Amino acid sequence: MKNIKKVFFGAIILSGFFLANSCKEKDPSVMKVFVRNQSNELQNGAKVVIVADVNSNPPTPEYVDTIITNSSGFAYINMEPFFEQLDKKETTGYFDILVKKNAETGSGYIRARAHITNVETVYIHP
Repeated sequence: MKNIKKVFFGAIILSGFFLANSCKEKDPSVMKVFVRNQSNELQNGAKVVIVADVNSNPPTPEYVDTIITNSSGFAYINMEPFFEQLDKKETTGYFDILVKKNAETGSGYIRARAHITNVETVYIHP
C-alpha cells in the first residue's frame, strides 16, 4: 500500500512538473538594430526600415516595418507579428535594413529567428 501511495504522489509531482514547463512563456522575437555614424557614435532619431527579402532561400513572406531609433541609438523591433503569420515550423526570416538620418544613409542585412533577440549594426554615411 505504501508503494502505491509513493507511485501515485510521484506521478502527480511529475505531471505537475511537465504542466508547469509547458505553460512557460517563450522568449520574445525581437530585432535590435544599432545605428552608428562614421565616427562610431550611436545615432538617435534615425529612421530604420526592415523589408523582408522575398528572394531569400527559403523565401521570406512579405513584411515591412519602420521604427525610429531611441535615445540609446537603437531600434527595437517586435517581430512577433511576423512570426505569428508563419507556420509553426518556420522560425526564420531574412530582412534588408535601410537606415536614414538627415542626409546620411546606410543599409544592412539580418536573419531574424523566432524567440531570439537578433542584433545588427548599420553604419550611416553621407
